[in-house]
Amino acid sequence: MQLVVGKIGRAHGIKGDVSVEVRTDEPELRLGPGAVLLTDPASAGPLTVESGKVHSGRLLLRFAGVKDRNDAEALRGTVLIAEVDPEESPEDPEEYYDHQLIGLDVVLLDGTPVGELTEVVHLPYQDLLTVEKPDGTEVLVPFVTRIVPTIDLENQRVVIDPPGGLIDPEQAEVVRGESDDADASDGSEGSDRSDGSDESVDPEESE
Repeated sequence: MQLVVGKIGRAHGIKGDVSVEVRTDEPELRLGPGAVLLTDPASAGPLTVESGKVHSGRLLLRFAGVKDRNDAEALRGTVLIAEVDPEESPEDPEEYYDHQLIGLDVVLLDGTPVGELTEVVHLPYQDLLTVEKPDGTEVLVPFVTRIVPTIDLENQRVVIDPPGGLIDPEQAEVVRGESDDADASDGSEGSDRSDGSDESVDPEESE
């Protein structure tokens, strides 16, 4: 089975290094030296990882045969794909491969259907789950335990406990209105503390 594990960004320096947007929880395994990767477009590969390092929080890779900045720039935007055994699972039981999650039904705590999980978006600060609702619209759900308490692979579903307004923007308007009234009555101002387990995303946000 094929998994998307990264996307090539800008060239770095003059010796052929490229920055890579990592899309795997196991970059040491999937993007380590010696890894052979398929590409999209296919004409750009296959690519063999020659070396890698982290620079200013970004992964930099050098591929065999990519000798200078011009070669590196030609690869910009190329998607990196790894061949993975479909029976393989992460060692950590709390981790999941993207292909294990994509296609699962997404429901609320009370079982109310929300939609289908269509993509896992890997960002530097956290992962997001793209959920397509029955009307075709999409919402981004932070992949943190507080909001996604249950992954039930056996029953092919993801249980979420979203904050007000994440799934239904109209609910957010109600919540904001009530908050404004409360602030006006007692002069207090609420604040949210983000610690990685309590994230919210604007319902209109899109990648």
